[in-house]
Amino acid sequence: MPNTVTVYDLTRLVRELLEGSALLKNVWVSGEISNFKAHSSGHCYFTLKDDRSSVRCVMWRSKTPSLRFVPSDGMKVLARGSIGVFERDGTYQFYAEQLEPDGIGSLYLAYEQLKSRLEAEGLFNPSRKRQLPSFPRLIALLTSPTGAAVRDMVKVLSRRWPLSSVLVIPVIVQGAEAVPSLVAALDSLQARPEIDVAIVGRGGGSIEDLWAFNDERVARAIAGCSCPVVSAVGHESDFTIADFVADRRGETPSAAAELVVPDITVVKRQVDLLGQRLSRGLMSKRLQWRQQIDWLATRLTAASPRQRVVDGRHKANELRRRLTQTMLFLLAKDRGRVAERAGRLKALSPLSVLARGYSVTRTLNGDVLKSADQVACGESVVTTLARGSMVSIVTGKGE
Repeated sequence: MPNTVTVYDLTRLVRELLEGSALLKNVWVSGEISNFKAHSSGHCYFTLKDDRSSVRCVMWRSKTPSLRFVPSDGMKVLARGSIGVFERDGTYQFYAEQLEPDGIGSLYLAYEQLKSRLEAEGLFNPSRKRQLPSFPRLIALLTSPTGAAVRDMVKVLSRRWPLSSVLVIPVIVQGAEAVPSLVAALDSLQARPEIDVAIVGRGGGSIEDLWAFNDERVARAIAGCSCPVVSAVGHESDFTIADFVADRRGETPSAAAELVVPDITVVKRQVDLLGQRLSRGLMSKRLQWRQQIDWLATRLTAASPRQRVVDGRHKANELRRRLTQTMLFLLAKDRGRVAERAGRLKALSPLSVLARGYSVTRTLNGDVLKSADQVACGESVVTTLARGSMVSIVTGKGE
């Protein structure tokens, strides 16, 4: 009787052989996805195939967060994982731990998927992008410390704006370690508030070389960075997800350096022009202020109590002078009138008549004699002449 084993034992033996083989652990398999299904449990089931064979695959829920794209039928991928045996059916399957797009077409599809998703979240919205500082003091360069990109950026920065300091933060820019390195460097900026702006990037390369800058983790690290970020990936024609998320995009590393700092020669020229304008403006203002001060001084002098006293004294003197002149004029006028009237009175005065040879005779009682009948013979009378008077006795009367 030959030695026999049960189907289960045979399957278990095959499982032990396959799962125990070092060659079948952590192996990369390339193929095209078909029959892809994302289960409600979070596990993903699919088949990898090529033109000669196929293998069933599963990616457990604990591994799916590492996916950078949405797998779909027809997509060519690279899958890293191990071989296992499903004992119930006696079939082997591939337990995928990591999936990456394989080929330009698949890479482009993954790129468009991530771009659409992040755009829908608002990470590309211009309203969330920050303004770059006009005069940065400390600039961080997140790039390879040995590449041409860092040399170009440092050269441009030192030439255009030597007043700023440059901090080079070394990162890996391609390969399997690039994404963790970039994310760690971007996150480290949170603890460096003195950094005014950061440039993250590298020189040119193939789409595979630049792929780290299309990673969702890098994009979110840029979006969450504490300072403005300028992307500088590859050449002018290279657009990565990092370019869309960054606050500004430099077409090249050198162009990015020109974006973050002003040209010192232009700034000096502008300062000179502003100085000239300021000088002219100050001179004009000084003249205006001097004129206003003089005007106010004139008003203040005119309104001062001392000036009022002086002005009052002048007015009083002028009034006194005018009053004196008026009084003298009136006195002279009155003197003329008095002299005229005195002359007229003098002409009418009895003394004037007497001076012409006439006399006035009065009784001893002082009565003026106008008729001879007013006295009797033998009565004494007084005769007033132009010069002196005399007493006479009436001895006779006539008609």
